[in-house]
Amino acid sequence: MTFPGPPDHESHDRFPLSRPLPREGGGEIRESLTRFPYMMVRVQEADFDVGAELAALRRDQPQIGALVSFVGVVRAASDDAGVSEMTLEHYPGMTEKALAAMVSEAGRRWKIIDAIVIHRVGRLLPGDQIVLVAVAGTHRGEAFAACEFLIDYLKTRAPFWKREVTPQGARWVAARASDDQVAERWQD
Repeated sequence: MTFPGPPDHESHDRFPLSRPLPREGGGEIRESLTRFPYMMVRVQEADFDVGAELAALRRDQPQIGALVSFVGVVRAASDDAGVSEMTLEHYPGMTEKALAAMVSEAGRRWKIIDAIVIHRVGRLLPGDQIVLVAVAGTHRGEAFAACEFLIDYLKTRAPFWKREVTPQGARWVAARASDDQVAERWQD
């Protein structure tokens, strides 16, 4: 499947969706039944409260013995250039489906209890939070592996486009071969 890039940017074919999606629709997507009681995927412009999100993930789930989280933050430099701002673009609906498919895949591979992925879009400044990935499990090993998998897949398969503003001007950020190499370890 090929997804077009953002306006004034070339097409991208690097975001394959190889599995059926857990549910149609955009915004907040929850798995059916009780597989993931809280499982949430959100794409939003607003910032998020990490503590509140982790508390909500743990709420009413006493079987959780491990909670692993990752928070990505806008860096003030990229490729040896200062970054004054970043803009993240996405396709509403399609992006949420892709993220939900990644969480479902993590649940298929590891015994996790629940997960959350929140990714921001729009204009962001250095120091702003970009993404929260949190995975709950009964034991740390499964939760760490699933969280790492989700971050690696977010970097390489999620349909987001990043534009940075540097002293040399604005530029679209190309995919990094190093991110693809890291994600290869998860291939079945």
